[in-house]
Amino acid sequence: MILERLKASWTAALQRKYFDLGIWTSPISPMALTMLNGHLIKDSSPPMLLHQVNKTAQLDTFNYQSCFMQSIFDHFPEILFIHRTYNPRGKVLYTFLVDGPRVQLEGHLARAVYFAIPAKEDTEGLAQMFQIFKKFNPAWERVCTILVDPHFLPLPTLAMEFPAAEVLLSAFHICKFLQAKFYQLSLERPMERLLLTSLQSTMCSATAGNLRKLYTLLSNCIPPARLPELHSHWLLNDRIWLAHRWRSRAESSRYFQSLEVTTHILSQFFGTTPSEKQGMASLFRYMQQNSADMANFNQGLCAQNNHAPSDTIPESPKVEQLVESRIQHSLNAICTGPAAQLCLGELAVVQKSTHLIGSGSEKMNIQILEDTHKVQPQPPASCSCYFNQAFHLPCRHILAMLSARRQVLQPDMLPAQWTAGCATSLDSILGSKWSETLDKHLAVTHLTEEVGQLLQHCSKEEFERRYSTLRELADSWIGPYEQVQL
Repeated sequence: MILERLKASWTAALQRKYFDLGIWTSPISPMALTMLNGHLIKDSSPPMLLHQVNKTAQLDTFNYQSCFMQSIFDHFPEILFIHRTYNPRGKVLYTFLVDGPRVQLEGHLARAVYFAIPAKEDTEGLAQMFQIFKKFNPAWERVCTILVDPHFLPLPTLAMEFPAAEVLLSAFHICKFLQAKFYQLSLERPMERLLLTSLQSTMCSATAGNLRKLYTLLSNCIPPARLPELHSHWLLNDRIWLAHRWRSRAESSRYFQSLEVTTHILSQFFGTTPSEKQGMASLFRYMQQNSADMANFNQGLCAQNNHAPSDTIPESPKVEQLVESRIQHSLNAICTGPAAQLCLGELAVVQKSTHLIGSGSEKMNIQILEDTHKVQPQPPASCSCYFNQAFHLPCRHILAMLSARRQVLQPDMLPAQWTAGCATSLDSILGSKWSETLDKHLAVTHLTEEVGQLLQHCSKEEFERRYSTLRELADSWIGPYEQVQL
């Protein structure tokens, strides 16, 4: 009786919520509530379920997210992985999963955060599906990257609903696409095994060199008339692989194996039955029977929240790698080729060094195991170092600030002459910007600041000794008969 009252009150509350949002819903059927009994018992509050049925009692639309799934997305919204599963009737199940360096969830469906079946896979149907997802997940605004499969056609709809997110092909879907193509080509078995082995090895270590080797292998082994079908140019698109390259070989292997099992489960329960209701019911029963990961995840969150504030948890090195890859992308997108070359050289220094960062009211102190420099974060960003003063480009100190703040380069952070399309060649720019007088002035200024810092932070006896040394040096340059201001 208590459970029935809970179901009734939840149904009414949910329908009121959708009415307030301007979304019409049909009454939730007993079948749907039966499917969710386990979730209603386990969750402290009811899940979100919206569905519509047609005259033949088939599901027209379906949107589902449990409270547990919503909590996962709230914690890891940065990278969204979308997988599609078709059933024999042509209806498609959209499964949203979280991805990225911070996601360390065990279990094949532990990363699933949303299930949806659109009425039609057209602009209107998909726009409604994404809008419902956004209305129940305020964290959608923090989505930075969306990973999709090569056949994902509604890219304009996705870009319109998630305007701040970057849409990329996922490494997993590219791997599955190439595997299927290798089998379709009906190659000789030794050649087929060679290609499959090389693909697997490359996916587990997706360096630029390995991807280039696989590209060359395909160019040499695939008949020229069939080569365009493989879209091998994807292997040379570094932006795709930056979103995956942070994983080690072992992590990549586990990642592909986990997604392989996850997609197999979705195909097994939803893709093999013409009834969407039966397919979703079977999938939910499987999730309920394998729900141990929910408890582990919730316990981990409780321990994290009780022992450390979120802003004091140290960032994983993999998160830093992902942030730096996004900075690289922003440099290449905003700057001219010569400017990007110079700045990427500075970023390389940042990636191999330790940053000591202190914040002030208006400026930040950035030290990269060298002299301390003053960074002005407000656009146009500036720094006291020679590189920024001479070229007016983001230096290693500004890039370290962006990395620390998890930000990327913005167009207003550099002068117009360095933006894409404004400059012609590296030689002309460097020639126009170089100044011998400025070079000497900056060198003397930096040396003076460094000496001043050393003199300020020493004992009186050490100060007298150092001052005497400077006095002797100045006299040897100018002569003892002139008073030199130190």
